Amino acid sequence: MTAIKHALQRDIFTPNDERLLSIVNVCKAGKKKRNCFLCATVTTERPVQVNVVKVKKSDKGDFYKRQTAWALRDLAVVDAKDAVKENPEFDLHFDKVYKWVASSTVEKNTFISCIWKLNQRYLRKKIDFINVSSQLLEESVPSGENQSVAGGDEEAVDEYQELNAREEQDIEIMMEGCEYAISNAEAFAEKLSRELQVLDGANIQSIMASEKQVNILMKLLDEALKEVDQIEMKLSSYEEMLQSVKEQMDQISESNHLIHLSNTNNVKLLSEIEFLVNHMDLAKGHIKALQEGDLTSSRGIEACTNAADALLQCMNVALRPGHDMLHAVKEQQQRFSDLREQFARRLASHLNSVFVQQGHDQSSTLAQHSVELTLPNHHPFHRDLLRYAKLMEWLKNTDYGKYEGLTKNYMDYLSRLYEREIKDFFEVAKIKMTGTTKEGKKFGLHGSSGKLTGSTSSLNKLSVQSSGNRRSQSSSLLDMGNMSASDLDVADRTKFDKIFEQVLSELEPLCLAEQDFISKFFKLQQHQSIPGTTTNEAEEMDGGTLSRSYSSGGPQTISSEKDMIRQMMTKIFRCIEPELNNLIALGDKIDSFNSLYMLVKMSHHVWTAQNVDPASFLSTTLGNVLVTVKRNFDKCISNQMKQMDEVKISKKSKVGILPFVAEFEEFAGLAESIFKNAERRGDLDKAYIKLIRAVFVSVEKVANESQKTPRDVVMMENFHHIFATLSRLKISCLESEKKEAKQKYTDHLQSYVIYSLGQPLEKLNHFFEGIEARVAQGIREEEVSYQLAFNKQELRKVIKEYPGKEVKKGLDNLYKKVDKHLCEEENLLQVVWHSMQDEFIRQYKHFEGLIARCYPGSGITMEFTIQDILDYCSSIAQSH
Repeated sequence: MTAIKHALQRDIFTPNDERLLSIVNVCKAGKKKRNCFLCATVTTERPVQVNVVKVKKSDKGDFYKRQTAWALRDLAVVDAKDAVKENPEFDLHFDKVYKWVASSTVEKNTFISCIWKLNQRYLRKKIDFINVSSQLLEESVPSGENQSVAGGDEEAVDEYQELNAREEQDIEIMMEGCEYAISNAEAFAEKLSRELQVLDGANIQSIMASEKQVNILMKLLDEALKEVDQIEMKLSSYEEMLQSVKEQMDQISESNHLIHLSNTNNVKLLSEIEFLVNHMDLAKGHIKALQEGDLTSSRGIEACTNAADALLQCMNVALRPGHDMLHAVKEQQQRFSDLREQFARRLASHLNSVFVQQGHDQSSTLAQHSVELTLPNHHPFHRDLLRYAKLMEWLKNTDYGKYEGLTKNYMDYLSRLYEREIKDFFEVAKIKMTGTTKEGKKFGLHGSSGKLTGSTSSLNKLSVQSSGNRRSQSSSLLDMGNMSASDLDVADRTKFDKIFEQVLSELEPLCLAEQDFISKFFKLQQHQSIPGTTTNEAEEMDGGTLSRSYSSGGPQTISSEKDMIRQMMTKIFRCIEPELNNLIALGDKIDSFNSLYMLVKMSHHVWTAQNVDPASFLSTTLGNVLVTVKRNFDKCISNQMKQMDEVKISKKSKVGILPFVAEFEEFAGLAESIFKNAERRGDLDKAYIKLIRAVFVSVEKVANESQKTPRDVVMMENFHHIFATLSRLKISCLESEKKEAKQKYTDHLQSYVIYSLGQPLEKLNHFFEGIEARVAQGIREEEVSYQLAFNKQELRKVIKEYPGKEVKKGLDNLYKKVDKHLCEEENLLQVVWHSMQDEFIRQYKHFEGLIARCYPGSGITMEFTIQDILDYCSSIAQSH
């Protein structure tokens, strides 16, 4: 470090006439460690300037360069970070704070000590040394006050001192006298000592010669001291006089202070009194309005509202500390409390009277709605009550007990009123659904109860009758069972659909209007709630439910207010859900297919309600009812599947198109017309898949059990009907089933044709089957004629048994048999006959081919040609 110090002095500071006193190796705190040096320097010329210089090594070489310099007079604080523990960090506060980390604690302490000494010697300004050991600073302070400037500190600070110009000149003169030949240092030192003694002697003589002047000086000093004593005596007398004046001035100052303090207190007192008067004074007009204001007129309600707001402001004023201890303030607060209690009681009594009167007035209007399927309008009542909305908000904020009591009374009165209205409304709807009493008996209904006495079990015992009387018998059974859509009047279903839609359309605005009124009148938030709570989760609001939901201190959160709205709606409209369920049960008993209409209508209204507010009473109630409707729809599907499973077929009549196949066609046609653009299309698609699979299984089951009609005919006719139905309706979810039905129809048509054609040419078939068996055993085709059983004579013998006349007769019998097997509804006779013609021709060509290969050159042919076959088939079809 010493070598670096001398190098810095030589290269950087000597050219600038500066002396380097202390050095410390540092780097900036918290950054990449790039070392530099902080140097404490002073200038060699007067006046002395003290600096702190930052020196760093050049990037391009090993030499050092001066980077930054700060004047010591700009230093405000030196922070050593810790006065007890060794810590190399320290801060220097110049124009900003510079944080440094020394290479060692010793270097840091030495540098700080040097800064302290330089400040004491040259500046004597207030530099704060914080977190610096007091011992470190004490060591830097010498015992003598004058010596701190010129004594021992000089040696501590100045390690060496260069000669100034005059000293160099004197030394040069002296050395010239010795002719620069100081070969003998001892002789030179002795000579200097002798010259010094001569100078000391001269000085002593000079002092002795000036003794007279010293005596004169001492005499003058004694006279000066006497003059000083006289001046001090005069100053003492003056001081005594000024002391009395000072006491008087102190008294005057104290008096002025007391006067100022009194004025200040008076101003503050006036301010407090003005505050209380301005904020706790209720106008006489407001007091009169609260005590006697008319709560029936709009002007009176407005005056009472303004007075109540003014009273609330006076009661809620933020008193300053100590105000509540004033007797007048306590009296005024008690007066306000009495006014609030009196007005709250008067307001609650008046509103209860309004609620009761509304129940009586609204009951008188029920008669005019008894014959119309409409609900009474409560808008006038809501409009009149909304005038009190601000007063209800005031009551909610000031007396929550009375507010809660009003809420409960409103629910009690209105729930009874709405229950009468809604029950009468649903009675009208039921009457309109069932028609007159005579029409109602057609469905087994008695009065308006909607109970069915008819039975649908007759359809389960339906048997397949002959084609001549099947239609009439099926029609009578379906009328009696009331489950098929084919024989019911479409107008009845349309009427039911309109009535059900009107019921929902009347209920929806009624509930929304009441919910909106409750929110505005009782000042409850109905938005920003948390969806997902169903009506079943809301408790039945008896006397204590509202208290459990809300503490006596008032409403808590937006979510709790939302729950309160839903609970109030549940109590007021508690009869809606059971009445809707009864109406749904009635519609389902009248016609189970009504569940399709109800599912579509109810789904649409639920979707609409959820878009408005998914957690509202209307949304949750309709959602619960939708579950019941969906359950009835599923039950309708299950009943149809059960009927398919229980269907019985007659052993004496041909099967034809099975009843459940025709019912599926009717159901699908009806469902497609109802569910067009409906929200619950997915439910119908699932039902389609269940039904069609059940139809497929039941068709195969009936076909397997059929004795009168061949299995292939049952499968062919019914799957052709299913394929035609699905093709016409174009139900996208049943595309694969449509393809499957077509494949089953085609397969069983081919199977039936092949089976039937084996009968009219039985011997010829057996003969050629025997030939094919020999060929399969390895006999060459041209050698078959050498077999005894299959020689040419045997072939001619078999062919002769089937002349053209015989073939035509066989085909005619076959046509009659097919006609007997097939039903009239599906009209497949010509299709089947054409397929048989094609299959017969294919067999004919096959037989001709076998004759040509197995009996070459024999000239043997069939006794009829392909043209004969075409003529036979055509004439037979025309004759029938």
